[in-house]
Amino acid sequence: MMDVFIDARHELGECILWCERTGRLLWTDIPAATLWAHSPSTGKTASWPMPERLCSFALTGSDDRLLLGLASGLAFFTFSTGAVTRILDVEADIPSTRLNDGRCDRQGRFVFGMFNQDPGPKAPVGSFYRLNLDLTLERLPLGNVAIANSICFSPDGRRMYFADSVTREIRCCDYNPCSGEIGESRTFVAAAAAPGEPDGSTIDAEGCLWTTRWGAGQVMRFTPDGRLDRVLELGAPQPSCPAFGGPGLSTLYVTSAHLGMGEGERAAAPLSGALFQQRLDLRGLPESRFLHAGS
Repeated sequence: MMDVFIDARHELGECILWCERTGRLLWTDIPAATLWAHSPSTGKTASWPMPERLCSFALTGSDDRLLLGLASGLAFFTFSTGAVTRILDVEADIPSTRLNDGRCDRQGRFVFGMFNQDPGPKAPVGSFYRLNLDLTLERLPLGNVAIANSICFSPDGRRMYFADSVTREIRCCDYNPCSGEIGESRTFVAAAAAPGEPDGSTIDAEGCLWTTRWGAGQVMRFTPDGRLDRVLELGAPQPSCPAFGGPGLSTLYVTSAHLGMGEGERAAAPLSGALFQQRLDLRGLPESRFLHAGS
């Protein structure tokens, strides 16, 4: 069972990242439109309000700046001034969608997908995109998506993983790290191969994928050939995103949520919304950074 790291009560903790330069964890509570940071070495926690829901983000070449995936578009955030500088809107012509999961590829381009906010059954009306280093936006040929998640890249950058959580499967495709060309997608983890829905994912130094299983209270590790290798349990049914951090990048941190849980469900799982940790006998990879010249 994973240990509780921070006993928070986030409605939807998400997009946890480790900054190896500053030695701190960063994550968001999406409905609260708040960016959080914690330094394990000092025990200090800080937060910054955002102008709208913060759904994902990326480190940049500057420790004073983040790339933000806000609900309606992309922006830069400067820690020292609190300034949010808008880059562009995304899918303004589709009112039901907002940004969701995102991560930089190994060349520093930000790849992300959308979330259909309509209540009830969610149709795949959004898309996957890539913000290039010149700040141009490119729609990726990965088909439409209802809830984009699990975006991450193999250590050499030649394979991309992604999911539509509604389908419950994780897919992968060949990814040209130089040109950005994307190959035909294929199933990596079938829907019937794991419980719950795939949410956030990350890759370790051995090229294995760690996936949080929303609804199942588990984090699972799959080898590059799709074989289940490890299962970690945590005291919350809705784990949302994993990240490696700490000394040697050997601690796995996981955010969780109490989104949509009833009073009885929250009473039965009072740690829902907390951050969890587990020291492991392996290491992760430094998080790729968005490498726009001005970032």
